[in-house]
Amino acid sequence: MIQYAVLIVDDDVKLVKLLQTYFEKEGCLVYSTTNGLDALQVVREQKPDIMILDLMLPGLDGLDVCRRIRKDNDIPILMLTARDEERDRLVGLEIGADDYVTKPFSPKEVVARAKAILRRTNKEVVRSGLIIAGKLMIDLERHQVTKAGLVLELTPTEFKILELLAANAGRVYSRLQIVEQTQGHTFEGYERTIDAHIKNLRRKVEINPKEPQYIQTIYGIGYKFASETNE
Repeated sequence: MIQYAVLIVDDDVKLVKLLQTYFEKEGCLVYSTTNGLDALQVVREQKPDIMILDLMLPGLDGLDVCRRIRKDNDIPILMLTARDEERDRLVGLEIGADDYVTKPFSPKEVVARAKAILRRTNKEVVRSGLIIAGKLMIDLERHQVTKAGLVLELTPTEFKILELLAANAGRVYSRLQIVEQTQGHTFEGYERTIDAHIKNLRRKVEINPKEPQYIQTIYGIGYKFASETNE
């Protein structure tokens, strides 16, 4: 399955969530925002592979966003617009958008158009550094974890532990092994602090920390990341 990062920019929150669901079903990492200024920041910081951009945005509209991005960035752009006038579509294409979809549309069509653009621009990618488990996405390249599209704030140690377990789903690690693999050294008393890190991780990544689906305890041994979840 093709896995890539997509940025959805639209002030219709329900529409954003709907599109996010469809893209995530395709194994995509999804960023979203409801305004143009935030979109510019996401493009700079997260470097998504494609942007789904609504023309009718509050403040900085989609055409202005497209103009600014095209000054120094060649990210593929798929425009969304409720406007039927040909002029608006032509302006968007002239300033650098790659294609457009007119509202109302099918979410499946948007996903298909996005894939077509990536193929056409030779930017279709497989993100080998992306681990997907249920609603959890671990982007090893960006050092970022999202749950249902929301970015989680993990400490460096928490990320290292999650990366170790998730990249080796199903394998059981003792506390000592986790320390050695994530810290590179051991010292007295440190093993039990792994329990504290695991507790914090579960609070952030699990739907219900008291009934963990991802990070499971193997009593008397240590922990493992579930190879399958119930989500």
